[in-house]
Amino acid sequence: MIFGIRAVIEAIKANENIDKIFVQTGLKGQLYQELDKEIKKGKFSVSYVPQEKLNKLSKDNHQGVVAKIAPITFWDIDKLVDECLTKKDNPLFLILDQVNDVRNFGAIVRTAECTGVDGIIIQKKGGAPVNGESIKTSAGAMFKIPICKVDHVKDAIYHLQGSDVKIIGASEKAESTIYDVSFKGATAIIMGSEGRGI
Repeated sequence: MIFGIRAVIEAIKANENIDKIFVQTGLKGQLYQELDKEIKKGKFSVSYVPQEKLNKLSKDNHQGVVAKIAPITFWDIDKLVDECLTKKDNPLFLILDQVNDVRNFGAIVRTAECTGVDGIIIQKKGGAPVNGESIKTSAGAMFKIPICKVDHVKDAIYHLQGSDVKIIGASEKAESTIYDVSFKGATAIIMGSEGRGI
């Protein structure tokens, strides 16, 4: 956790793995405008919250801004796909479309690591955070399996399709089961959120 406008600006410029930024509602001033520009440039997950929320996150003088640093290093999608396609005949990717519950997220990562998934792709906004709780639920699997954050899941799907990766959607409405599908060749499975699915 880092706090203070200048500290967060410098963390962004230093390419720290920022998971989420909390900004006090109605914040103004020249330094805040600089921060706002950096946030928009980097497309970070941002929540605009009342001062009371920030006071709970940090007892120190936060100046209206607190950022959570991710405990893992996220992979670039190009690097993830290239490396997996080069090293394996049948790489398997998992795309999580806004899985919100931290424990569900951790359990999915744990299962993915056990079943040989080569990489997990999540969206920057709208999903469960990578934090102490999700790492604990994953039984540490988050340190073993590459996780990639993208701006939009749809773009990741197009990128994978362009690399000849077969896309499979997991849905309770499907007529066939996972056992009816061939996993020969590069494959990606999409799993949707708890409420709306894919």
